[in-house]
Amino acid sequence: MQHINTTPPLRPNDHLANERTFLAWIRTSIAMMGFGFVVVKFALFLKQMSVIMNTPVTPDTSKGYSAEIGIFLVAIGVAISIYAYIRYRITEKQLMADAFKPSYTLANIVTMLILLAGVALVLYLIPNR
Repeated sequence: MQHINTTPPLRPNDHLANERTFLAWIRTSIAMMGFGFVVVKFALFLKQMSVIMNTPVTPDTSKGYSAEIGIFLVAIGVAISIYAYIRYRITEKQLMADAFKPSYTLANIVTMLILLAGVALVLYLIPNR
């Protein structure tokens, strides 16, 4: 009687590609958090410079939304890293079961959030609306 192997063959390239994809999303999340940090700190820098130079805060620097936008960008980065890990684990399980199903959810969510952040930044930067 011949033994039939029912376990799927392990394909290291698939697992390594999954890991590379996960790490790419982690880099994206770190970049997003870093950008948010810079946005928040730049607003604080402008306020400190106006105090040091004893100049009134101009309407362009007093809008006050940069902190909120920066925090939003950091939150996006955190959400990306959490979802990337979850997606990495799901994909790993699917690869082990030889039942991979692609998902575009993370890419769609990140694209929409970056689009929203970009629109918010553009609206913020338009002078004298």
